[in-house]
Amino acid sequence: MENINVRERIAGCVADFLNIMSKRLPDDVYDRLCEMKEAETLPSACSVYDCMFENIREAVRLDRPICQDTGLIQFFVKAGAKFPYLSEISGALEQAVRIATKKTPLRPNAVLPFDEKNTGDNIAPGSPWIEWEIVPDSDSLTLEIYMAGGGCSLPGKAVVLMPSAGYEGVCDVVLEAVCDRGINACPPLVIGVGIGTCADSAGVLSKKALLRKIGSRNPHPKAAELEKIIKDAVNSIGIGPNALKGKESVLDVNVEFGAHHPATLAVGVSFGCWATRRGVLEINRELNCEILSHKKTLEL
Repeated sequence: MENINVRERIAGCVADFLNIMSKRLPDDVYDRLCEMKEAETLPSACSVYDCMFENIREAVRLDRPICQDTGLIQFFVKAGAKFPYLSEISGALEQAVRIATKKTPLRPNAVLPFDEKNTGDNIAPGSPWIEWEIVPDSDSLTLEIYMAGGGCSLPGKAVVLMPSAGYEGVCDVVLEAVCDRGINACPPLVIGVGIGTCADSAGVLSKKALLRKIGSRNPHPKAAELEKIIKDAVNSIGIGPNALKGKESVLDVNVEFGAHHPATLAVGVSFGCWATRRGVLEINRELNCEILSHKKTLEL
């Protein structure tokens, strides 16, 4: 297959999926919002949920993004070592973002530092952002995609603690971020927590935590316990939907971790809004695409 055809085929498939992602929530986010709406009793919070679900319906009816801020696109690529078109992926993903920006349309959000100039097509150094992971003995490509909006990115942080701060210190970092700017992220929130050895590794792990399905638990029992502790703590603050108070303030809390140095304990925190727009797309070696994250909401 000609390389130019490969690139265009992948780009078209990804651009179509970005269009879907901007206008429909992933299944797990939609289901959790339904559950929270059903459980809410405070009248003002119930009204907010009614507005959210009207917004969801109108986005489909009018064929418009759920939120005007369609973010900067971040790709987390799990590339099979035997996938035959690895050299085409970066170019195809950039082309997909350019197509979706014009066609969907996605709001142009890529601003060049120092020049402070919007490029107008969401293409710039670091946009789209691409993280790579090579999967041995696989010939397929899995794209985990996140639309990083301004509001949900604003409270994010990464700090390096003394190890004596312990996991209580991890909780303190998360709660401080929530109390400082959490309302800017349009709650109820998805909170990703990364634990590592330095600020950059903890930050990436926190973003990967956001990509996990709502309701999943970290397989390490103590990490799963920390997820519950943080979720209960944030809910106890009573922020509620759109920060107007309510029974719950969190869709979920996910923790991911890597080894840390004996002298450091790094913590990263990333946030998703109530309309957390992330998705999973799988592409096989024949370039057939399968959407894994939106099977239910595609039928709404």
